[in-house]
Amino acid sequence: MAPVMTINEIESLLGEVFPQVSRDFKVLTLDDMAVTVRLNVNDTHLRPGGTVSGPSMFGLADVSVYIAVMAMVGPEALAVTTNASIDFMRKPAAGVNLIAECRLLKLGKVLAVGDVLMYSEGDPKPVARASMTYSIPPKRQA
Repeated sequence: MAPVMTINEIESLLGEVFPQVSRDFKVLTLDDMAVTVRLNVNDTHLRPGGTVSGPSMFGLADVSVYIAVMAMVGPEALAVTTNASIDFMRKPAAGVNLIAECRLLKLGKVLAVGDVLMYSEGDPKPVARASMTYSIPPKRQA
């Protein structure tokens, strides 16, 4: 099953529905049931000590699964997270963007389950792993 939205369409949708954070994220790759997203780290994402905060990492995981779902089902802006779990494995590198590699493990009519590995850009060791479940709203009847 190929994506039904392009990177440009997805980034445009994010700008429409989440203008407050859309500039923080860049879709790097888009494949069948998978997406790679970069968090453009700035001072608002840092915690004391200069490392990327847990909430920022959670946001990257959540946005990555949202993007993967949108890419496969089309612009369903009202899809929502129904379950989330995150494991923080190591401290992200200071002053470095984060990369999320997301793959959808299940894409049904009403639920999608995704897995996300996050890395400091340029480092092959993951800093966090997340599992997210999304609820997809029913298609509207015309």
